[in-house]
Amino acid sequence: MKQARILVTGAAGQLGKVLTESLREKYGIHNVIATDINSLVEELPPYEYLDILNIERLKSLIDKYEINQIYHLAAILSASGERNPAFTWNINLNGLLGILNLVVEKKIERLFFPSTIAVFGNTTPRVNTAQDVPLLPETIYGMSKTSGELWCNYYHKKHGIDVRSIRYPGVIGWQSIPEGGTTDYAVEIYHAALKDKHYTCFLEKDTRLPMIYMPDVIRATIDLMAADKSDISLRYGYNLAAMSFTPEEIAASIKKHIPDFTIDYKPDFRQAIAASWTESIDDSQARKDWKWNPEYDLDSMTKDMLNNLSKTAINK
Repeated sequence: MKQARILVTGAAGQLGKVLTESLREKYGIHNVIATDINSLVEELPPYEYLDILNIERLKSLIDKYEINQIYHLAAILSASGERNPAFTWNINLNGLLGILNLVVEKKIERLFFPSTIAVFGNTTPRVNTAQDVPLLPETIYGMSKTSGELWCNYYHKKHGIDVRSIRYPGVIGWQSIPEGGTTDYAVEIYHAALKDKHYTCFLEKDTRLPMIYMPDVIRATIDLMAADKSDISLRYGYNLAAMSFTPEEIAASIKKHIPDFTIDYKPDFRQAIAASWTESIDDSQARKDWKWNPEYDLDSMTKDMLNNLSKTAINK
């Protein structure tokens, strides 16, 4: 491949900001262009304002910066998506379709599309969920990502594009505030533990969900995109796993460092969303194809989260 010239959509988001910085460390600052509709993208120069539905604007940026790879992160997440389903569908699916067409038109060498465990539903085995299972998601976010996986696979078969995708578990990181996902409690709880030594959880204490720490997410994403094309056997979302835990278990992990931390539980509408998702993931295909292997478990993540958050201004 040529020198990577990368455009990141949704670069101001929880994942986007960290991924953009990591891509710049690998490929050089001026080879990674941050785009978003959120003004926070200004913190990531070089940046460009981009409404993902504005195809002409996107096309002009591809030409201006001679883009040959796209990481398409712009999306409305699960809990936020339920508040405005039509808008979520428009952004998540039509935004992707516009990019897929430009990948074909502009001969973009490689595209990354993030999928999610939200594609799973009550038809999916909840324990050690296999790569290929019935998908019947119960949120508009999950519906849009399931459809997105199918469109990516279709464009690979029909047009030969090199598209790659991961089904992300809940993503936990210290670098930013959560943005409306059902798994956000697992980020909020660390902030609350340091600031107030108490957290009120919007899920029930025994709600087990697959999770992953930000450094592992970033490494998995970059490794997948850097893998040789011959090693990629799936053009829809690869299952990805690191750890699974409940709110009660993450609270116990925090108490090892903050003994007087307390937690109570007041489930809201997000409990029903979480209950429709899987508890643990079989990611053997990712481990086989591009040698995926996580580095963090719950306790090592907790130690690193608390250490980094204690240094940030948000808790001072």
